[in-house]
Amino acid sequence: MDLTLQQLRLVLAVHETGSFTLAGDQLHLAQSSMSRTVREVERKLGITLFERTTRNLVTTPEGSEFCQVARRMVEAFDAGINHFEGFLAGSRGRVRIAALPSLAAILLPPVVSAYRAAHPDVELSIEDGMSDEVLQRIRTGAVDLAVTVVPEPLPDLHVRPIAADRFCCVFPPQHRFSERRQLGWAELANQPHIAFAPNSSIRQHAERAFATAKAHPPVVLESRNITTVAGLVAAGLGVAVMPGLVLPLVQFAGLEHRALGDPEITRRIAVVRDPHRPLAAASEAFMAAIAETQHSADPLTPESTWL
Repeated sequence: MDLTLQQLRLVLAVHETGSFTLAGDQLHLAQSSMSRTVREVERKLGITLFERTTRNLVTTPEGSEFCQVARRMVEAFDAGINHFEGFLAGSRGRVRIAALPSLAAILLPPVVSAYRAAHPDVELSIEDGMSDEVLQRIRTGAVDLAVTVVPEPLPDLHVRPIAADRFCCVFPPQHRFSERRQLGWAELANQPHIAFAPNSSIRQHAERAFATAKAHPPVVLESRNITTVAGLVAAGLGVAVMPGLVLPLVQFAGLEHRALGDPEITRRIAVVRDPHRPLAAASEAFMAAIAETQHSADPLTPESTWL
């Protein structure tokens, strides 16, 4: 049954106004055109939609039932077009983001707050994971954007640096390091070390720094969980190294920290996307929200900064 959306709208207008003339005025069509269209719809349906008399126009029972169906179809189409127009404008749609846990907890909240205020109808999801997991999600198209640490060139991806943080040593308040203003990586060589898991970007940065300083501290325990590492350090089982954006997540443990130098190691944090997958307007708007936050947000945590 081949009926157009315009035909459905016309039949509904006649049904709602009870008049070809009034419906024609509403749709800016001549009465003759209205009558001709209704007859064509009736012919295709094989029913009479309206009983015509010299004084009024009455919708038949079959016509009333058809109009209920037509109304649902027109409303569904209009809602879909409204959503699509919003999608094109960036005010509707979905943005999927993958991020390292510390970045999801510390770096992204002010960005998300500003973005949600400007785009309340966009569905936003944030998935956290280790650095290799985050990059894999971008490469497979599981997410639109990634906010992660980029320790090395990624020739297959588009990388836009947005922040950086410096590595520090964390230790209990009673530790002898509390008397120092700054530490070198080599000074950790003989300290029991609480390490992050091997697939953590923190661990990878730390191992390169220790290798440069020719220091090989004994690893007594390791974990991929930030709070677990902090708890183990607080218990006096060893010291750990962490970047600046992780420090707020371990405040519960009452640890102290000192910046590490010789060499001074900073993480480059970036928004990453696949250049071969076009971004929807809502995702482009999220990128813009990050840029705006870089310039207008409060300073980041100690040992970290917006670029």
